[in-house]
Amino acid sequence: MRATATGPGRILIAVYGIFALSASARAGVQIAERFDEAPLAYALSAVAGFVYILATVGLAGSGPGFRRLAWFAVSFELLGVLLVGAFTAFVPGDFPHDTVWSWFGRGYGFIPLVLPFVGIWWLRRTGRSG
Repeated sequence: MRATATGPGRILIAVYGIFALSASARAGVQIAERFDEAPLAYALSAVAGFVYILATVGLAGSGPGFRRLAWFAVSFELLGVLLVGAFTAFVPGDFPHDTVWSWFGRGYGFIPLVLPFVGIWWLRRTGRSG
């Protein structure tokens, strides 16, 4: 089993780190300034930020505990972006303001949709022996 923080994994960790910072900062500002306008959307942005933090820590760490954390975070991220993306596409009235995962991450160039697939691929690839 290879460490996830080697080779291209470093780029993946950097991207997750950037998303952790941007999603958390966005959610912090939204919650502090106008939470009453769209509490569900802003709370989901905070969840996304937290998940990106967990994924960053999990991918950057070494050992089975960090790998499990990375698997949990990346899987949760995939489920979140698919569910929130679908809800915002099919029931847009329930989301008057965007979240990080709205419309499958459209506001972020669809990177939130692609990122968990890359994360899962990297975890599988580095999980192989040899």
